[in-house]
Amino acid sequence: MIKKLRGITWNHTRGYVSVVATSQRYMELHQDVEITWDKRSLQHFADYPIQELAEKYDLLIIDHPWAGFAADKNILVPLEQKLPQAFMENQAANSVGQSHMSYNFAGLQTALAIDAATPIATYRPDLFAKADVAIPETWEDLLSLAKQKKVAFAGIPIDTLMQFYMLCVTQGEEPFGNSENFISFEMGQKVLEQLRELTSFCTEEMLDWNPIKVYEAMSTREDIYYCPFAYGYSNYSRRGYAKNLLLSTDMVSIGEYGKLQSTLGGTGLAISTHCDQLDTALDYAMFTTSSDIQKTLYYESGGQPGHREAWLDEEVNRQTSNYYSNTLPALDRAYMRPRYSGYFHFQDHAGDIVRDYIRYGGSAKEIIANLDTLYRESLKEK
Repeated sequence: MIKKLRGITWNHTRGYVSVVATSQRYMELHQDVEITWDKRSLQHFADYPIQELAEKYDLLIIDHPWAGFAADKNILVPLEQKLPQAFMENQAANSVGQSHMSYNFAGLQTALAIDAATPIATYRPDLFAKADVAIPETWEDLLSLAKQKKVAFAGIPIDTLMQFYMLCVTQGEEPFGNSENFISFEMGQKVLEQLRELTSFCTEEMLDWNPIKVYEAMSTREDIYYCPFAYGYSNYSRRGYAKNLLLSTDMVSIGEYGKLQSTLGGTGLAISTHCDQLDTALDYAMFTTSSDIQKTLYYESGGQPGHREAWLDEEVNRQTSNYYSNTLPALDRAYMRPRYSGYFHFQDHAGDIVRDYIRYGGSAKEIIANLDTLYRESLKEK
C-alpha cells in the first residue's frame, strides 16, 4: 500500500523546489511513499488561516507566530512527544538564532525550523564599484545614500510592521511590553518619523514590494544599489539565479544602540493532527531537517537551511558569496515576535496603519492609540 502525504508550502524557489527535492529523494529511498506539494503566495503564507490548511494537508510549512494559536487549538502534532530526544536536542543546539524555539509554545514544539531568515542588508557590488561609493555603515550613511535615490526596501504592510518592531527593539524598547500598550508614545512617534523620513527618499513603488520584488528589482535594474533591511534570500547571491549578483551583509548601526536588531522570520515544517501516516511524516521531517540534507540537497535545491551547520559550511558559503557567514550575526540577535493565540489579529491590521502613516503622514498620537486598541483586541481573540 502506498503511504501518501500531501504538503503545502509557499511559492518561491526557496520554499517550493527545496521540499520537492527532498521529498523526491525520500521517495526514492522509500518506494512505498508518495509525497506531493502544493504552493501558495507569500502573502497567503503570512496570513491564511492555519486551521483550514491543517484540515487539507499532512505537512505544512508555517510562520512561527502561528505557534500559539496552533498549540491552543491542537492543530499541529507536538513534535517533542513524537521525535527522538537526541534528534530534538540536536535541532535545538544547532538553531540559527531563536529559530528552533520560535516554534515552541508552552512547551509544545509545533514545527521544526526547516528554514531561517531575518531582514539583512543587500547590495549590488557592481553598482557600488562603478560609482565608487562606500557601503553604508550607519543610519546617517543610509540616509545619505537614500537621498541619492539609490535605496529601496520592502514596504508592504507586513514588512513595514516588522521594520517598526526592529527600530523599537534596537533603540531600547520591546513592543508588547504590557497588557495595555503596544509601545510607548515616545518610542512609537520616534520610529514612525524615522521610517517616514527614510521612505521619503526612496521610490514610492517600493511601498507595494515584498522582499522578493525588492530583490528582483535590484538584480535587474540599475538604479537600486542598496536595500538596508528585507528578509534575506540567499538565492540572489548564487551564480546564475538572477541577471546580476546581489551580496548580503549585516545591517547598519543606529546612534548609540549598535547594529539594527531585525525581526526573525524563516519557516517551520509542521505536521497536522489529521495526518493518517504520522510515522512516515515524522520520518520525512527528520530526513529533510537533518544536518546532512540541509547542507546538501535542501540547500542545493534553492532552500535556505534552518540548521546551523549549513550556515557554517564552507562549501555552502563559497557558492553563495558568503551569504550565510556574513548574515549569521543578524540572525543570532534577531527579535522574536509574539506568538500568543490572538496575535494575528494585530499583525493582520497593524501594518496597514503604520504604512499609511509612513506614506501619507497624519497624527502620530492617533496612530499609536489605534495600535494600542488593536493590541488589546488581539489579547481577547481566541
